Amino acid sequence: MTNELIAAIDLGSNSFRLQVGRIVEGQIYPLDGLKEPVRLAAGLSPEKYLDTAAQTRGTMALSRFRERLAGFKPSQVRAVATNTLRVAKNAPEFLIRAEAALGFPIEVIAGREEARLIYIGVAHSLADPQRQQLVVDIGGGSTEFVIGRAFEPLELESLYMGCVSFSLRYFPDGKIDRRGFQEADLAAQRELQTIVTRFAEVGWELAVGSSGTAKSLSDILRGNGYTDGRITLVGLEKLRSALIKAGRLDGLSLSGIKADRLPVLPGGLAIMIAVLKAFSLKEMVFSEGALRLGVLYDLLGRYHHHDLRDATVEAFAIRYRVGRQQAERVADTASFLFSQLDPMASQEGNLDLRYLKWAALLHEVGISVAHSSYHKHSAYILGNADMPGFSRMDQGRLARLVLAHRGKLARIASLDPASSDWLLIACLRLAVVFHRARDNRGRPPVGIERKGSGFALVADKAWLDALPLTAATLADEVAQWSALGHPLSVATRSGFALTV
Repeated sequence: MTNELIAAIDLGSNSFRLQVGRIVEGQIYPLDGLKEPVRLAAGLSPEKYLDTAAQTRGTMALSRFRERLAGFKPSQVRAVATNTLRVAKNAPEFLIRAEAALGFPIEVIAGREEARLIYIGVAHSLADPQRQQLVVDIGGGSTEFVIGRAFEPLELESLYMGCVSFSLRYFPDGKIDRRGFQEADLAAQRELQTIVTRFAEVGWELAVGSSGTAKSLSDILRGNGYTDGRITLVGLEKLRSALIKAGRLDGLSLSGIKADRLPVLPGGLAIMIAVLKAFSLKEMVFSEGALRLGVLYDLLGRYHHHDLRDATVEAFAIRYRVGRQQAERVADTASFLFSQLDPMASQEGNLDLRYLKWAALLHEVGISVAHSSYHKHSAYILGNADMPGFSRMDQGRLARLVLAHRGKLARIASLDPASSDWLLIACLRLAVVFHRARDNRGRPPVGIERKGSGFALVADKAWLDALPLTAATLADEVAQWSALGHPLSVATRSGFALTV
């Protein structure tokens, strides 16, 4: 892929950002960028509801991004949302409006997935990524920590503290005093003590700060002669003294402060001071690489069929000791059935087919917990574990497919009747039924097609007559699907020819 454009959108807790990149010989060159100071986290109530004003700021920003992305295909764009939309109870309602404004799907990513993507962005911006580095990214609602070497993260963590949330909590209405910094420092130290020992054991050669807070602090330290741009504890303490002396944000007279960063400066500064103290850092350098660049390189990997999600599925299959032959049998038959139901299944990279295969390969991970109700254990693992490359919504979809592969279909009755997941669930459930014996009999001699909102299955008569357990299970499937308004019919035909 050469001279193609791709785009990343970062729905951060402080700012929404769009980065357009051009791919040239496997490298990404930034072409255009937009930033909107939405301050989403400032609209989060104590009860964790996003207020109307913040939602409006967000959707208006995304509508402007949409204009810049005119002509982009969905495969060229990836939009990710971070901490505020991870914790907001009304995030699903906002995301519906946000996706309509942007025109592209939005993924809410987990904290560790955010940390992984940040590290990829930073590593691609460092002169010598072969050194082992500690990367710290202070966002609006969370702070991500990574230790990595080259392009591989070794340790990942996300802590619930950010420049917006700390500024609102400890420096309300722009008032700055020593007590506010002391309380913010104690709160940050409490969070940091949970990871410092583990990270120190891994170690690092270089400390790197990324994203808005680190850039703002570096600019301010340089602009006021406190340092040459490096982030040091001495320089930060001088800046803290200047803020306390001013007493209020609107009383500051320092160089290098951008207007959109001013309201969140004290919270970000307090966190950064706590980080340098907790990790005993003499200094930290700033890197231009951040979440957006990491998303672009991750998207590039998907273009080149080096999708991290495939590697994650493989790792989970190994970790949870999935019976590989059985999983592959189920995946093959489920894919075979889906190819008959969806004419688009043969297209390269068909996403529905990929989800079906992933779900089939992982549907038995829960057996490692207990065989009884293992599908529920499987769904819990896939919905809650850290799965690099998968967003929370990706994981939710996988969990739903796996939960529905056996047992009562009524538990997913609330699924949108028009959702393509019904096709995937039908294919996965039937494949599991056909391979219950866990033998090597291969694909079953059956055909399937859509019939209105349901499905019609045809099986070879002699084959099904020889399998009374399978026939009984199919009868139960007929009853369950009919009860949900997606009727399944099963017929037999003598001499049915299997189309491979």
